Order: sequence, then structure tokens, then C-alpha cells
Amino acid sequence: MTEYQQLGAHKLQEIKPQLKERYSEFQSKNITLDMTRGKPCSEQLDLAMGLFDCAGYSHYAAEDGSDCRNYGGLDGLAEAKALFSELMEVAADEIIIGGNSSLNMMHDAFMRAMVNGVTENSSPWKLLPKVKFLCPSPGYDRHFFVCQYLGIEMITIDMNADGPDMDTVENLVAADESIKGIWCVPKYSNPTGVVYSDSVVDRLANMKTKADDFIIFWDNAYTVHHLGEKPGRLKNILTACKQTGHPDRVLIFGSTSKISFASAGLAMMAGSKANMDRARKQISFQTIGPDKLNQLRHVRFFKNMAGIEDHMKKHAAILKPKFDAVQSALETELGEKNIASWSKPTGGYFVSLDTLEGCAGPVIQMAAEAGVKLTPAGSTFPYMQDPLNRNIRLAPSFPPLEDIRLAMELVGICIQLVSIEKLRG
Repeated sequence: MTEYQQLGAHKLQEIKPQLKERYSEFQSKNITLDMTRGKPCSEQLDLAMGLFDCAGYSHYAAEDGSDCRNYGGLDGLAEAKALFSELMEVAADEIIIGGNSSLNMMHDAFMRAMVNGVTENSSPWKLLPKVKFLCPSPGYDRHFFVCQYLGIEMITIDMNADGPDMDTVENLVAADESIKGIWCVPKYSNPTGVVYSDSVVDRLANMKTKADDFIIFWDNAYTVHHLGEKPGRLKNILTACKQTGHPDRVLIFGSTSKISFASAGLAMMAGSKANMDRARKQISFQTIGPDKLNQLRHVRFFKNMAGIEDHMKKHAAILKPKFDAVQSALETELGEKNIASWSKPTGGYFVSLDTLEGCAGPVIQMAAEAGVKLTPAGSTFPYMQDPLNRNIRLAPSFPPLEDIRLAMELVGICIQLVSIEKLRG
């Protein structure tokens, strides 16, 4: 297959009519497909319907006999902490079980830093002239929205094949006291699918920071969301931080949003015992206790880590054919044409697609005009500004398999048409 860059303007012009005809056929189908967000599909949600049978009229007592219908249990049921501390790879006294949203817990952690500071001896961020956060990109748009909402300046950090560009990270944090932290989605990263290498984990844990209260927001959202037989392996960041003398440097977040129910799962925050003790004290002013019945349901439904792992194999059986369809369609339409590249993740919820510079926005608009909605251009960068306007986040989890095949064929056609216009000048 010939690379488009090697074809002259005349040859490119010859290719265009056939592509435009195919595009017009899509327009005539009046399809409506939404691939903007990584939502579980109905078949995935159905896998957890047994949760409803796990706590009812006569099954509302925790293991210690306490009534889960009542107040109390600020940081979670003991049995829930035991199960999900194993998921998060921390000790039971190093975790807090919250409501259904890990993003909510991340936002609250930011707010506590704004009002009270990160540590007992650090200044509240709201009193500082400037607070900055490092944002490996392409990354998760909702992380960036939290910073933007709170007026925290974001610094874009390039993502490499093994995680963020650590040379840049280390140089920046060593020189600037106003840089207070970094966002990380370390396993099957959103949207690239990258798994941080041991070296990146060690460097994050060990690096010298000018800010004494520097904090890593470690959003391990996809820790058990494998797509293949060989799960990605991620080094334990809390252990690494302890070993390098920075036990309080990291806050770890996770949830069952894409394990059980997206709207009614469990969220969790973990970290050093000192960090969790301080958070518990502060949270006590916010709530009298979480939804313990939901925690009870989850513990009884999954039972143990083996139960979670078996459950996630069922998710993978639904998701992998969809991800395979994305890869197959992109390869068919774009393979060896050298006008786009894309990730081949072994887990997570997204495929990251890079077009030629300046083409992502036009491709997304063109696809929308034919009935396929993609994540808005720039979403994977701070301030919605992709400096090269080339990254597109593909979210294949929600639509039916056949719809994904159609959508990816259309995306491939749009990329070719937009690329031809760019190459023709």
C-alpha cells in the first residue's frame, strides 16, 4: 500500500472521488453513533445484576454485626476495606471507601488541599500566589477540568511509551516550588493505554521536588481492566514512595465504576496511614458515613480478589472483540498510508489515534456530519488545546460491535479525505 506522502497532487486527486462517494453513502444511512465517552455497555452492566440480591430485608448486617442501614463507618466497612485494599495493593488501614465516584474523591482531595494544605505544616493552596500541576498528555479530560475549575495552572507533559517524559518532569519539579503535583493514570492510561514502567514509577517516587508538599494523584482506574491473556504489570507506587523516604507523596484512587455499575459502584482513596488519618479527620466534617449497604453488596457479590478477576474476564470477553474491530478497521483503511498512527492497548477503555498535524478537528467534525460523534478535539489536553491538533480519543466500549465497525470505517474515510486536502496544500 502506497504512502500518501509519496503520491503527487494529481494521484491524490484521483483517489478523492471514490472516498467522497463512500462518505456520501454513510451520510445517506442517517446513522447516529456516540463514541464520546468510555461508558460500559448494557451487556457489561448486566454482569453485576446479582448485586441486587446481596443485601436485602434480612441481609443488612456487616460482619461485626453492625446495621448497615444506619449511620457510621466513616471510612468504610472493615470487610470492604479488606477486599479493596487488595485491589489497590495497600494495607487495610491505608484505604478509605467512599461513594460511587473516584472523580468526586479526587475533587474533594483537591478542595482539602486548597482549604487546609496537603500536610499539617503546608500552606493552603488558596493562599499561594500560584499553584501549578503537571498534566501528562494525551490524558484524561476530567482531571484537567478539576484544575481549570479551581484556577490551578496546568503544564502539559509529553507521554512516552512507558509513561510521562520524566526528564522534563524532574527538571520542572526541582526548580519550581509552585508545582504542587502531577496527574497520573498509570495503567492502561486514558487514552493511550500506556502502562508506566518500573523506572517511571521509581523516578516519580524518588525525584527531588522544590515543593515540600508535592503530591502525586495516582488514578489507577483501570488496574484490573485487561483485554488479553497477559495483564500489564504496574509497580506499587506507595511501596516505592515508602522505600525512597517519601511515604506521603502519593494519593491513589480507584473505583468499581467499570467493574460493577458506573452509577452505583464504589470509589476508594488510598495512601500512607498518615495521609489517610488526616483525610478521615477532614471527611468527618463532610459526612456521617457512606452507603454501607452498597459496600456490603459488593463484598458479598465479589467475595474476594479471585471473584473480581473472574468477573473482569467476562468484561474482557465483551470488550476485546470491539477493540479488535477498531484495530482491524483502522488497519484496513489506514495501514501503511502513513497518515495516522494509533495505540494498540492491552487493557483499559480507549484507543488513542493521531492524525497528521492539524487534522483532528476537521476529522471529528466530518465524522459528526455523517452521524458519528467522537470526543471533541483537544479534549485530551489541558485547556482543550491540543498543540498539534492531531489526537483523537476513540471509545469503543458502549456501541454494539457492528456499529463500531461502521464508525471506524467512517473515521478512516474521514482521515483520508482530510489528509488528502492537507497534503495537496
